[in-house]
Amino acid sequence: FGMIYNPEFIALGDVVRGLLNPDFVLVGESDSVSGDRIEDFYARYCQNRAPVRRMSIISAELCKISVNAYVTMKISFTNQLRLIAQGLGADPEVILNALGQDTRIGGKYLRPGLSYGGPCFPRDNRLLAWTAKQAGVQAHLAEATDRVNEAAKTDLFERVKKAAHVPGPIAVLGMAYKPNTYITEESAGLHLAQQLKRGGYRVLVHDVHSTPENSPVLHEFELLPDPSRGDSWKGVAAVVICCPWPQYADLPIPASVCRVSAWSLPSPSK
Repeated sequence: FGMIYNPEFIALGDVVRGLLNPDFVLVGESDSVSGDRIEDFYARYCQNRAPVRRMSIISAELCKISVNAYVTMKISFTNQLRLIAQGLGADPEVILNALGQDTRIGGKYLRPGLSYGGPCFPRDNRLLAWTAKQAGVQAHLAEATDRVNEAAKTDLFERVKKAAHVPGPIAVLGMAYKPNTYITEESAGLHLAQQLKRGGYRVLVHDVHSTPENSPVLHEFELLPDPSRGDSWKGVAAVVICCPWPQYADLPIPASVCRVSAWSLPSPSK
């Protein structure tokens, strides 16, 4: 018998489209016959005639974790530039939009925002660093990527503390690590809420899909009632949107509530 390593490059919240229209198909094969069979399978079921890249199993394993590690590196570069621009009074969004016009860079993941999270990006970046050590190499870039990610979390925490200069709870909107999923694992919102709670602040949380029922970690927080209702904001001192759900774009947040900017949100109608 033969063996195939065939990881999917899918995103939670967009699984079906990712399976049917992958950017490419990665095949690690023990022999060419096994590789031919899996390539034939994708030729019949993929809708976009995705290119197939065949290689040894160990090469494919390294390729898989390298994809996510490269994306996290790009996110950390974006956040590093955001912090620099923030200190100089420059506009990171305008700068990153210009950078994305260079075809060597591309515009994906060049949006100023928060730290990366979820079940895949942090794991694969750490795995690349661990794998490098097994090969006798120090993964300076992967390690720096994680340090910048932690710096982005610290920066958000400090900005929220500075904004919360009046008594009252702090509302953290968006506990999922990204839109269109309820997963809160290593999310920016969860990390911030936990930091604030440890710091003695009263924290109110909300998410479009994440609830205490599907994300038990939320049981440790008070829930903000429906944020689309004006009376839900009574007494709230500050708000930060940690997951860019479009539903958060036009909330009736009173002028008395200090807003900590983290994302440029699209309109719910877009």
